[in-house]
Amino acid sequence: MDWHDSVLIAAGLIGSGVGLIHGVLMQRLMVKPLGPHLRANPGIGKVAGRLVPPLLHFSTFNWFIGGIALIIAALWLRDEARLAVALLAGSSYLYGAIFNCWGTRGRHPGWMLCALTVGLIILGIG
Repeated sequence: MDWHDSVLIAAGLIGSGVGLIHGVLMQRLMVKPLGPHLRANPGIGKVAGRLVPPLLHFSTFNWFIGGIALIIAALWLRDEARLAVALLAGSSYLYGAIFNCWGTRGRHPGWMLCALTVGLIILGIG
């Protein structure tokens, strides 16, 4: 294992950590408070009420799995597969960094962690 692998593992750990923290906060601050309102509002409908929580957690799942994939890529995959994993996971973190920064006007630490992860991915595959 060389330093590129270590950097990709660090990116995976940060990315998965961001995903876990995001999931806990999303559940506590958005899904639980929205649940009663979604069920009580007949205009939203049952289907939309069932879709909102999983859609809110989609980025959580994506970031967590992306981090795990980066760790696996660093430990066991060859160059081409590592690049594919880095592009897929990196694009997800880049999207999160850009729109988190834009949506919160830079007042949220999540965009910085996602941007740090993107930087580490670039360094790790460089």
